[in-house]
Amino acid sequence: MTTIRLQGRLVCRDEREAALVRTHLPRHVALTRAEQGCLSFTVVSTDDPLVWSVDEIFEDAAAFRRHLDRVRDSEWGRATATIARDYSIDGL
Repeated sequence: MTTIRLQGRLVCRDEREAALVRTHLPRHVALTRAEQGCLSFTVVSTDDPLVWSVDEIFEDAAAFRRHLDRVRDSEWGRATATIARDYSIDGL
């Protein structure tokens, strides 16, 4: 099995988007860390108040795809759908 690692940034256009991230992020992190196959999941603010650093590790492609499916239909997914993501994914 190959682990899947996503690294990158969540980049907000303005304070309104940043407020959405701050509001919905704690639950998103808790739900993701509880997912079967999630080995590590961190989203932390950077020196720029509109940018968060993202680092995710899943045990395999199936676990990562389950995560994506869950997120797509989640409160986090709906609330942050228009926020830019700048990610690279290794292992797929």
